[in-house]
Amino acid sequence: MNAMASMFSGALQLTNLDDFITPSQECIKPIKIEKTVSSTGAKIKIEDDGSYVQIRESGERETLAKVEISLSDCLACSGCITSAEGVLVAQQSHAEAGKVFLHNLQLKNEGKSEEAHIICVSLSVQPILSLAVQYGLTPQETSLKLSGFFRLMGADVVIEMSHAEDLSLMECQEEFVNRFRKKEAGKPEKPLPMLSSSCPGWICYAEKTHGSFILPYISQSKSPQQITGSLLRRQFGEKLYHLSLAPCYDKKLEASRMDFQDSLGIKDVECVLTPVELEQMFQEKGLRLTEVEPKPLDPFPYTQIPLPISSHIGSGSGGYAHHTFVYACKELFGEVPSDVAFKPLRNADMMEATYEKDGKVLLRFVIANGFRNIQNVVQRLKRGKCTWDFVEIMACPSGCLNGGAQIRPSDGKPSKELVTELEAQYRQLPLREPHHSSHLKESWSEEEEQSIMKTAYHAIEKQTNALNIKW
Repeated sequence: MNAMASMFSGALQLTNLDDFITPSQECIKPIKIEKTVSSTGAKIKIEDDGSYVQIRESGERETLAKVEISLSDCLACSGCITSAEGVLVAQQSHAEAGKVFLHNLQLKNEGKSEEAHIICVSLSVQPILSLAVQYGLTPQETSLKLSGFFRLMGADVVIEMSHAEDLSLMECQEEFVNRFRKKEAGKPEKPLPMLSSSCPGWICYAEKTHGSFILPYISQSKSPQQITGSLLRRQFGEKLYHLSLAPCYDKKLEASRMDFQDSLGIKDVECVLTPVELEQMFQEKGLRLTEVEPKPLDPFPYTQIPLPISSHIGSGSGGYAHHTFVYACKELFGEVPSDVAFKPLRNADMMEATYEKDGKVLLRFVIANGFRNIQNVVQRLKRGKCTWDFVEIMACPSGCLNGGAQIRPSDGKPSKELVTELEAQYRQLPLREPHHSSHLKESWSEEEEQSIMKTAYHAIEKQTNALNIKW
């Protein structure tokens, strides 16, 4: 998705846009070389090893420090950002994770377990399904073999994230109902429609492209990944090394946000791996997932029994629109709809459901996947012609099951056919209701709940002195 599209006239029809933001011409951190100020001339020479050396007229040589741009720099940037492969995240690579695993194993073998991390791996359902289809396994078999693989690598704890998905859904439900009631009472604190917040590709785009205009509409609920990170950090403290298996590269950006680390820079999620990267790890180890001995999953933090892999009714991205719709109908109008049907609007990635009473539409919910539809939602808001109350937004067409780092067909099978297969697998999983995890919140204070469940977003202003980069 080209960032220039945000400048188009609202009358233009946006088509053929995908879920990736291509690099732009601006960077908040242009190349900067720290060197000694001198009144005499100097030359800079590139050595054979790639290092830069400043040579003064006197013959004195000074090796210049290399520029390092971290993921945090990218997140603070209003210029170049990609939602996937274009961002090289060294500290989030599978190779870096492998080093942590190896170092931990060495410490344990040397009898220095007290110096080792507690390595926890959390699994989300979409990559489990991607790997299940790739290897011809059931989702349950896949989760147990993933547990076996990560334990073979040195993980201490492997969990799946159904409880965190429940908590994220409940927070989203409650936030929407509160917003709606305050609007009806004439005391709105946040505007409607409320826009979902679990997709980091969408959040990065919103912060950088539409800033302070769009942010009040976005839900403050944390994603399941970050709720899991908060709870694991509470349980295991500073010794925790948390690795998350997620369906898209954008989750690396999310994990690296300053909002999700403490004052010492300790993150709730140190590393995010994707199915594509996991395949690389299998290849480097010379094995297939089918060959791995299965191991049981561990219970989610502050629970006793691990759950089987399950799903939520609604979209394969977690069902935010569906569950919030049903909850709102019950809480606001005292009725639980017997059937919730999201019907396509302009395309299959833009679907709408309404709740009507006495011939009047009381609620209007939409699912908008892919940047083509996101742009149309934003343009409606800017023109003041948005009649929706809630929008579930995901950057990837077809949502998280088609995440940018899910395994792609290698046998010539069309991508749409693969997505259809993943959706069918998702529908066959046992269904969960979000309230099944409500007991986790019972012992939390209001301050603790705020810290675990909510986050904030930040408008990022364009820089006027950016360096033009030729891509």
